[in-house]
Amino acid sequence: MKYELIGNVVPAVECTLSAGETMYTQSGGMIWQSEGITMTTDAKGGIRKSIGRMFSGESMFMANYRAERDGAVVAFGSTVPGKVVPVDIGISGTFICQKGAFLCAEHNISVEATFTKKFSAGLFGGEGFILQKISGKGMVFLEVAGDIVERNLAPGEVIKVDTGNVVAFEEAVKYEVETVKGLKNVLFGGEGLFLTKLTGPGRIILQTQSFNEFAARIISRIPVKG
Repeated sequence: MKYELIGNVVPAVECTLSAGETMYTQSGGMIWQSEGITMTTDAKGGIRKSIGRMFSGESMFMANYRAERDGAVVAFGSTVPGKVVPVDIGISGTFICQKGAFLCAEHNISVEATFTKKFSAGLFGGEGFILQKISGKGMVFLEVAGDIVERNLAPGEVIKVDTGNVVAFEEAVKYEVETVKGLKNVLFGGEGLFLTKLTGPGRIILQTQSFNEFAARIISRIPVKG
């Protein structure tokens, strides 16, 4: 499989497949395809995993796009203004992602729900208890709101991130939530009560925009009819 990232505002990834290769995405993720592509829909991984994916922010059923001849093309588009991040899971190892980050992947990649290791992280982390675990061997493409910030944390290195700005991190990275200190900071700082704390070693992917906060601002400006 070869791929090309297309566009700058609301980008897409165009995949050129050899005969027999398959890409899959959540329902509605495909935006164009050439002849020579066959689509099927299934509960990838079985009903149990599909229900878990649904609670982690993805559709229960996945759309599969299989190339029937060499050079067939299929493209998948992001849903928010930002970037598309290619990740080679075979090299990087298992990734943990926030819900909604998954865009598409090769057939050998597994996407399933996983729970946060600490109750407090799930309760107060801003994205709920359920995250997405991406494993296997092959390419997966993640969508990012805003711009991409990537870091490789050294062992014991800590970065504290605002809620909603974490996209993904390697499984070795420790994920927890801590309370913002100081009553005035909590009441008037505008950053909420909690920060996500990531501790290395491992690669992390952040986004400069929190889509939930962006959407909340838009909603707050919609006139309400009396």
